[in-house]
Amino acid sequence: MNTLYLLDGMALAYRAHFALINSPIHTSSGFNTSAIFGFTATLIDIINKRQPSHLAVVFDTSAPTGRHRIHPEYKANREEMPEDLAAAMPHLDRVAEAFGIPVLTLDGYEADDIIGTLAHRAEQEDFQAIYMVTPDKDFGQLVTGRIHMYRPGRKGNEVEILDVPAVLEKWGITRVEQVIDMLGPCGDSVDNIPGVPGIGPKTAQKLLAQFGSVEGILENTDQLKGKQQEKLREFADQARLSKTLATIQLDVPIQVDLENLRLRSPDREKLQPLLDEFELRTLGKR
Repeated sequence: MNTLYLLDGMALAYRAHFALINSPIHTSSGFNTSAIFGFTATLIDIINKRQPSHLAVVFDTSAPTGRHRIHPEYKANREEMPEDLAAAMPHLDRVAEAFGIPVLTLDGYEADDIIGTLAHRAEQEDFQAIYMVTPDKDFGQLVTGRIHMYRPGRKGNEVEILDVPAVLEKWGITRVEQVIDMLGPCGDSVDNIPGVPGIGPKTAQKLLAQFGSVEGILENTDQLKGKQQEKLREFADQARLSKTLATIQLDVPIQVDLENLRLRSPDREKLQPLLDEFELRTLGKR
């Protein structure tokens, strides 16, 4: 059975680093390996427990994307990457390479868009199951009968796998596409997506239940009253922009033959010295 796992490398590194922020892992020389540890542990868990046939790690690049061009403030609220995390990031490529796992990037496109494009392509090429490995809730918009979200466990919690019913329940919606319709009026403070002031998840759920989409809401503001009507009329363009910013692209022009993502055996001559270098002895045993 062909099963593809696509890992959101940057999101997993951040998650691992901050999960251990109060008790970081250091080598004897003082190098912070929290992100490397968490990233490597996730790889080992997926390979050993899930036994995928195909696997790739996807990273963002520093190049601006289409979202930055239409909204220069996109993600501008994020603090600069901590120095110790920035120092660890280049080594994640080395870990993936030692495991024989391709690392995918493309300037001008976020990892989200590359993952979305490849997941969609794999579904068309009859992969039986595709897993987007990320803690990012926005990926819910891509979930189908064969495409799932795989959220690695944290602080001892179990892995969470989200299928269509789980996404609908989590967001309080009736169709997975409405994830982006939720983010239109609600926005997303993490990515600096503005949304509509005063519209929160509960209100957005009620409006979507009634009108179906951001466009449906904005076409029917005459049926609303008071501040709700006022805000949605005043910030209509902002709601449309927010939905666009939240929409994951499925047409990234990345040249990848999915068969080249077939999982290979780790290169022990590269992997063991790497685990020794970062003193990840427990992972070495696994």
